[in-house]
Amino acid sequence: MILNRFKRGLAEGQLQIGLWSHLSNHVSTEVIGGSGFDWIVLDAEHSPNETFQLHQQLQALSEGGSSAVVRVAWNDKVLIKRVIDIGAQTLLIPQVQNAQEAAEAVAATRYPHDGGLRGFTGLSRASRFGRIKDYHQRAADEICVVVQVETVEALEQIEAIAAVEGVDGIFIGPGDLSAAMGQIGNPGHPQVQAAIADAVKRIRAAGKPAGILTGDEAQARQYIEWGCCFTAVGADIALLARASEQLAARFAPLKNTCPQAA
Repeated sequence: MILNRFKRGLAEGQLQIGLWSHLSNHVSTEVIGGSGFDWIVLDAEHSPNETFQLHQQLQALSEGGSSAVVRVAWNDKVLIKRVIDIGAQTLLIPQVQNAQEAAEAVAATRYPHDGGLRGFTGLSRASRFGRIKDYHQRAADEICVVVQVETVEALEQIEAIAAVEGVDGIFIGPGDLSAAMGQIGNPGHPQVQAAIADAVKRIRAAGKPAGILTGDEAQARQYIEWGCCFTAVGADIALLARASEQLAARFAPLKNTCPQAA
């Protein structure tokens, strides 16, 4: 079996720092995969990532040091089945509202003998095309399911969600949570921050690791102090956009003048 280092890190309480990837390209994924992050989210919810592109990005990450986490577009058994078959071992499931939806997410990752409904294929990349002989018996051991709570209603259900067998971690979505709380685009609002702090505390008290995303370094450090075990501290698009803007700005004063030829 191919060991899931990210899942083991969560179970052992290790702090794991991540990066979000929106660029949907295997070349950029390979570049960031060797940068030293513990995990990288391949986003298929808010990025133009389809199964074949995700397949290529998983291949690109297989040679780097970062664990791949695939965020599917929705809590849908067909989407989940497809990304597991191409080799994803850790899945991030958005907009999970209650224990029933969490249980459905877990079931989509399990074969029937493990209480799930995942369809069978003997030749997937996940089983290394049939070369892992006991893959189907042991697949659940290396599958990691992280669910996102990102509404007020979902926060109220944290304990019930955490109690679902097969849920390995709970991720707080600060963007959607701020929108749900009437502070869209402002996850730093005191009310939102208070809700996040309380949620992290309750997730940890329920025996599950808590995760979150922010592009603000000071805020990321605060979340870690609050108890977030897996924190994404930036995104590839933001790194590219801000660095390119800063470089262009440094040369902007020169654009209206052209030195005379020597």
